[in-house]
Amino acid sequence: MEDAARRLLEGDQRTLSRMITYLERGDPQAAGVLKAIDPHTGNAYIVGITGPPGAGKSTLVDRLTELLRSKEMSVGIIGVDPTSPFTGGALLGDRVRMQKHYLDSGVFIRSVATRGQTGGLPRMVRGTTRLLDASGVDVILVETVGVGQTELGVLEVADTVLVALMPESGDAIQALKAGIMEIADIYLVNKADREGANQMATTITAMLQLGEAKPGWSPPVMLTTAQTGQGIDEVWQKIQEHRQYLTDTLELAKRRGSHRQKEFLETVQEEVARRVNSRVEQDPNLIATLEQVANKESEPYSAAMEFLDSSGLDADWTV
Repeated sequence: MEDAARRLLEGDQRTLSRMITYLERGDPQAAGVLKAIDPHTGNAYIVGITGPPGAGKSTLVDRLTELLRSKEMSVGIIGVDPTSPFTGGALLGDRVRMQKHYLDSGVFIRSVATRGQTGGLPRMVRGTTRLLDASGVDVILVETVGVGQTELGVLEVADTVLVALMPESGDAIQALKAGIMEIADIYLVNKADREGANQMATTITAMLQLGEAKPGWSPPVMLTTAQTGQGIDEVWQKIQEHRQYLTDTLELAKRRGSHRQKEFLETVQEEVARRVNSRVEQDPNLIATLEQVANKESEPYSAAMEFLDSSGLDADWTV
């Protein structure tokens, strides 16, 4: 374990890839390595890119990666994809557009399946960002699956959140409904070469002005055409400005601390649920309760509360 942590800190990508796999499987070795490397994290900057399907998120990631590599910065890319109904793995989708980066040793790409998890972001993404961080990656780009309200999960891992929209699709109204308007640090109207892009940007700006005024950072609305690279330099400049703002106001440390607390609580909740589920076939009281609920001899909610009170979730239940 100590040897794996050492190799990871030295930037060994094979060890990094293996540790992410262990993390996906819930292997105890991953927890040990994460604990060992935790003091060495906090150097990478995490940018979340979200938005509806078709907005060009993968192309934006591709162009940002090109820009960062031209500045001799290493990049980690985490693509959160829908789960395959057949294999349970990630459907790579537009990740093929990043294939030219696969042979670049300065770029590490990993696709992660949602596996039906709500929030749009599997919990393991947080652990993966720390592994990338410890391995020496400068910037981590997290692209999420475009599924409306579930996009809000990106707020709980990224330092800066980009919301990509496109003209001629009613995205502004849908974004408002989904709550995306509340999470973005920077708005991108991508495919700006299409008709209606300026109107789209004006609509988003008007929505932001009508919203509740908040002190501090005012999210800019930017026009980009990722296919040609138009506006990408300006986007990176704005990301750096936001990072400087977060640093100067101490919001960066506060935001990252909140992310860690959220990860801890989610881990506890998921692990308790997993351990309880693993005991279903072994605990006669739980089996009996389930049968009573199924036969309508007990009401599900009250039976659950009574069962938890009687079990107390003591050590016998959490081992």
